[in-house]
Order: sequence, then C-alpha cells, then structure tokens
Amino acid sequence: MVVIEKFDAENKLRLIQDKKVSHVQFVPTHFNRILDLPDSVRQQYDHSSLEVVVHAAAPCPVHVKKQVIEWWGPILKEYYAGSEGNGFTYIDSNDWLTRPGSVGRPVGCEMQVCDEDGNPAKAGQEGLIYFRGLREFSYHNDPVKTEESRIDGGWATLGDVGRMDEDGFLYLTDRKSFMIISGGVNIYPQEIEDRLSRHPEVFDVAVIGTPHTDFGEHVTAVVQLRDHAKAGDTLTNELIKFARETLSGVKVPKVFNYSKALPRTETGKLLKKKLRDSYWS
Repeated sequence: MVVIEKFDAENKLRLIQDKKVSHVQFVPTHFNRILDLPDSVRQQYDHSSLEVVVHAAAPCPVHVKKQVIEWWGPILKEYYAGSEGNGFTYIDSNDWLTRPGSVGRPVGCEMQVCDEDGNPAKAGQEGLIYFRGLREFSYHNDPVKTEESRIDGGWATLGDVGRMDEDGFLYLTDRKSFMIISGGVNIYPQEIEDRLSRHPEVFDVAVIGTPHTDFGEHVTAVVQLRDHAKAGDTLTNELIKFARETLSGVKVPKVFNYSKALPRTETGKLLKKKLRDSYWS
C-alpha cells in the first residue's frame, strides 16, 4: 500500500513506476491534472505495472476518460455509489467505450429512474435515480430528509438525476440539489461544465446558479484558467461563443467569474455547495 499525503500529478506517476503499483484509484480531477502535464513529462514514466485503475466520486468528462484509456489501455473501472450505501453500479472500459458517459449497471441491488411523481421513467427519460435491495439507511437526526429520500416499494434515492438506456445502463445528469432554475427552466450544470472544460484555456470550471431578480437564478461559470492573466472580456466572449457551438442559449452562462483556484478537498472533490453558498450569502 502506497499512501501519499497530498496529490501531485508527476509524483503520482513516479510512484506508480518506482513502486510498480498495480491497482490505483482516482477521481476525475486527478486525471485532468495528469493529462495537463507536458507530454515530455508523462512519457518518461513507465506505467506498465498498472492492472486496474478505478475511478469514482464525481462524473468524468467523456473526452478526459477517452484520453486516459487511449494512454493506459482498457483497464479503467468505474463505479457509482454514495456513502448512504443503498446502491452501486459498475462499468468496465470495454462496455464504456460502446456507451461513453455511462456509469454502468447495478450490482447487488435493483435500480430505476422515476419521474417527479415517483413513476418509473421510460428508457432515455431523465429523473431521480432510486435503488433498493442493497441496504437501508437513515440520515442522522434528520427523519424528514430520510423520509423525503423514499418512495413506495422500498426505493431510496441519493438525490442524483440520470437516465437509463434500454439495456439498463445508467447515465448521470447531475445532483438535483445543483439544478439551476432560471426563468422557469431546469438546467443541469454538468453538461455545461463538460463543454467548457474542453476549451484549451480552461483548467478547471464549476457552473452554479447565482441570484437574479427577474429570472430567479443566473447560470454562472466560475473558471480557473491555465493562465489567470488572460482573464477578461476577450476570453469571456470566446468562451460564450465556444459554449454556444453545442449548448442551447438558455444553458450558456450569462456570467463568467475567474478564480485562481476552485474549492476542492485534498482528494480533488469539488466543494460546489461551498462555492454556491458564497454567492447566495
């Protein structure tokens, strides 16, 4: 077992080589940091000892995962679950390559996607993700939240939104709590973040809803650039144009704010609630 106190992209590659690491777990932010290293740096390290690379904890942009699979081979294993422990899905690289973006099928439990009325959704239709059969849970000292997570039949949700295809593979949309309601339209940030993260000047990005008098919420992008000195109106207009190439107008951020760093845990997980609360407070 090789334990490091803080993630460092190049040091991670060095340790994989020197300790001949066979199994490793990442979050998508780690992939981003490693891929951001110059090719000359990445290519000097031997990763042939790797047998399994597990990733979880946050959705991984499709283009990022594809790059890692092309580099390390089809050894990536992805799972989706929560600390509540009520459900679990899994997908390997081969299945993922035929269904990019999926987090797999349930393991050891049942899964269904339900509409706002709690009825099973059709294949491809978005809704809350529910599990049953793995284990029951309750939120500490919060019976109301516990009850709100349940529907009839023993089903419980983590509050995540997604869709299932006809073969039962799950695709995550976002957390319901991160949904932005702007002018009566429901907008999920993940799709917007995935698009903006493809821009060559963007190092990290979070999309949140911020207060607006008329629309209720504005779609706001908080962006960490590779070079903070480039922040300004010229780049903002470029990012807006870039977003509009694939996103509908209502999803294109109305506000771009630039930060030297986004709030993340030591393990790389984005503290989106903390970021959002800083605007609403």
